[in-house]
Amino acid sequence: MEIQTILSEVKYKAVRSSGAGGQNVNKVSSKVVLTFGLLNSQGLSDEEKLLLENKIANRLTFDQILILSCDEDRSQLKNKAIVTKRFLDIIAAGLVIPKIRKATKVPKAAIKKRIKDKKNISEIKKSRKKPDLD
Repeated sequence: MEIQTILSEVKYKAVRSSGAGGQNVNKVSSKVVLTFGLLNSQGLSDEEKLLLENKIANRLTFDQILILSCDEDRSQLKNKAIVTKRFLDIIAAGLVIPKIRKATKVPKAAIKKRIKDKKNISEIKKSRKKPDLD
């Protein structure tokens, strides 16, 4: 993964934020929308693209484009920094390969303890019975 190449492929677009904000919201385009075409990326190898396609499939459009937006701050520059960091976090998390789980055996001591406990409970229940007078 080449971060500089990937960041050069990202497209930013400033749009007006929705919601309350007074007179300022009608004049200033502080919301930032980031778009990234996964399939056309030169900064990712084919294996990385395939891995990301599977891991972040619910965030991608039908054309395999990742769209993120941020309108948390009133500053367009801060929103751009926030959305870029969020984008890099998503890409980094998507490229993590989980460790393969190795199946382990149940220890013999645990098996013996379980059987001993079962026998103990069985004895307790037997001692509760009424004695047989025959």
